[in-house]
Amino acid sequence: MSGQRPTRRRDLMKPAQLLGLAVIAALFAGVVTLVSMGFFQSRFPGESQHALIVGLIVAGVTFIVTILVIALLLLVVQPDQVTHTIDRPVLVARDEAVAKEKAARDAAATRSADDDRGAGH
Repeated sequence: MSGQRPTRRRDLMKPAQLLGLAVIAALFAGVVTLVSMGFFQSRFPGESQHALIVGLIVAGVTFIVTILVIALLLLVVQPDQVTHTIDRPVLVARDEAVAKEKAARDAAATRSADDDRGAGH
């Protein structure tokens, strides 16, 4: 044995990385919202406060959605398959199955055509 422990789901992404990505996405969404709502240009009284509230709401929603989406995507990945070496194209098995199915359909169509010709004479 090489002494390596098996890959766990927690090894794929640490909680700090998950939160860090969510914070970065939330800050980006909040700043874009503030800029697009004119927070940095004071035109009317109260407009900046409204833009700030909307920016914070957008940032919060983005934070939560980012955490949920990344966590659900991590559930799809099988941890033991991450370190598994793939030495062939990924879709080869599917392509072979489709080719076999097509060959079987063609053979069945040929047999039915031969049966139709044989029955007609």
